[in-house]
Amino acid sequence: MSLINKKVSDFKAQAYQNGEFKEVTLDSIKGKWSVFFFYPADFTFVCPTELGDLADNYSKFQEIGCEIYSVSADTHFVHKAWADTTETIGKIKYPMIGDPTGAIIRDFGVMIEEEGLALRGSFVVNPEGEIKAYEIHDNGIGRNVDELLRKVQAAQFVAEHGDQVCPAKWTPGAETLTPSLDLVGKL
Repeated sequence: MSLINKKVSDFKAQAYQNGEFKEVTLDSIKGKWSVFFFYPADFTFVCPTELGDLADNYSKFQEIGCEIYSVSADTHFVHKAWADTTETIGKIKYPMIGDPTGAIIRDFGVMIEEEGLALRGSFVVNPEGEIKAYEIHDNGIGRNVDELLRKVQAAQFVAEHGDQVCPAKWTPGAETLTPSLDLVGKL
């Protein structure tokens, strides 16, 4: 069952961000684009490479009005401990949500029930709280932040220009398509 256009369920969670704990809710994500970036657990192997890549590119997401929320089943306290002890995680500026009950992880359909951990899931959420794009990986496969950024940009373009669509490998400024009978069989 597809999660495209599914509304994110109401939630309230604690996050670690910039040396402080903060509450994140459904209301706090509304009105801006968001990426929910699920990963299995803190103090693991592939996770810091992905979260570090996100940290290195965080300003690019902020420039386009998109907030990043990393989410695992760890608590916000564990996120702080990881940031305090690991240089890669210490450079993160986006909110790291703790979801020890797994409520958010389950809402996005990425819970591995028998392990109590999340799959690697990336979800692009529009300002209305609807999922517009997502991908889910097995936990041994790291993700590409450049492609995630491109997906956010494409979702934003389509939301703003409803009569146009983005072809494969589209990037901002590239040519788009206007669906019509004239294009059928011509591409």
